[in-house]
Amino acid sequence: MQKQFRNCGKTEEYKAHSANIFSVAWSCDGARLGFITILSYPDLKPVQLLNAHTSNCICIKFDPTSKYFATGSTDSLVSLWDLNELVCVRCLSRLDWPVTSLSFSHDGKMLASASEDLFIDIAEVETGERIWEIQCQSSTFSVAWHPKFPLLAFACDDKENLPEACRETGTVKLFGLPN
Repeated sequence: MQKQFRNCGKTEEYKAHSANIFSVAWSCDGARLGFITILSYPDLKPVQLLNAHTSNCICIKFDPTSKYFATGSTDSLVSLWDLNELVCVRCLSRLDWPVTSLSFSHDGKMLASASEDLFIDIAEVETGERIWEIQCQSSTFSVAWHPKFPLLAFACDDKENLPEACRETGTVKLFGLPN
């Protein structure tokens, strides 16, 4: 495995902007690297700077169909962007706390949004309508759809109900299992 880095261990830095960068993501075709300043690859030249949110952007994800990408911010908004036009096609405003994680389903039809709210929002990508709300007992740090099935894994901060010795232990949960 280490052989693949033998002739390519160089690191290059790009000064994006003055705000913190919490998340980066590659488009599915590998041609774009995004963190609200969209860069071309491999030259890392800015394609466009997006004024997406009123405060720091925390997460960005590209959908598997290469049609959209989504951003989540401390302003509690989830923005869905057209990847070709680089325009915002809709904003989801159902969360009250900063968006911590986003994930598109394997077919690109659903978008899961997590935050410090006590639920995970699952929206239909094409309409923005809520499909489901997963109730949680604490903040959710990360969400990830299975690469082939409508099965969502998520990590929560469920420490209150654990014994003192387990307080540093995190929890991973699955949604979408058969009843």
